[in-house]
Amino acid sequence: MSPPSALGPVARAGAGLAKRPSVSFEFSPPKTPEAEESLWEAIRRLEPLNPSFVSVTYGAGGSTRDRTHRTVVRMLKETRLRPAAHLTCVEASRAEVDEVVQAYWDAGIRHIVALRGDPPGQIGGVYVPRPDGYLNATELTSGIKAIAPFEVSVSLYPQVHPESPSVDHDIDVLKAKIDAGATRAITQFFYDIDSFLRFMDRVRKAGVTIPISPGIMPVSNFKGLKKMAGPVGIPLPGWLGNLFEGLDKDPETRRLIAASVATEMCARLAEEGFSDFHFYTLNRADLVYAICRVLGVHEEPSKPSEAAA
Repeated sequence: MSPPSALGPVARAGAGLAKRPSVSFEFSPPKTPEAEESLWEAIRRLEPLNPSFVSVTYGAGGSTRDRTHRTVVRMLKETRLRPAAHLTCVEASRAEVDEVVQAYWDAGIRHIVALRGDPPGQIGGVYVPRPDGYLNATELTSGIKAIAPFEVSVSLYPQVHPESPSVDHDIDVLKAKIDAGATRAITQFFYDIDSFLRFMDRVRKAGVTIPISPGIMPVSNFKGLKKMAGPVGIPLPGWLGNLFEGLDKDPETRRLIAASVATEMCARLAEEGFSDFHFYTLNRADLVYAICRVLGVHEEPSKPSEAAA
């Protein structure tokens, strides 16, 4: 893929969309009081943009189960957001997972992002299912739907899942998840738009009709991005690395580049007919907020009753 064109897509991103795009934001549960404060600053900053939903991740091996639960329940109680909880089937029995699912429903959560998950501390590591657990995300989706009529989102890998033999296999897995009750797919982040569009052509030709949200990762730390992308097999184009070359001590320029690249990606995808974008926020609001503004996603005016309050 060649790099995004200079400023054309950015200049027309907000005006060129037929309608306000739908956005969703992904957060991670905080590990420390300081991280919790930063998370809630990001949540409050992005809340007025009225995303279609926000999701809260689930650590490798289910390591953040309690923190994920607390975060989504607090979102439900203290914000106008529609939170979705990530859930995996790693290192847990079916009974334990089912208990978590029921607890989410009882708390008022109506949307779950169902993932197979990674082994504890081994993103991209070899997955071994528990004999008494759910085998994969397809079984997990079916189990969730058997408990309550949740909306269930699932993952999709434009670059081929690291353990998959082919794109066709990945598409078959997606179709199995849909048959099990999945209502939306969220893609892993990517930077090669041409490859993504070819992949999506194959997905749609296979008869998949559910909404699919491209995953957008506006990262200003390229070294950190390589660490995230490597274990899950996400290729990073040479032009992207070139943009960040020599900027290790220039965080402000890196941030401007990150916002520009992500905005141009969204503009190009919008031109290709996509109108739903899922942002991996890394618990920071500044870049995502700026990108959304350029795309035409603004704060919604407060209702009179809210303003009076």
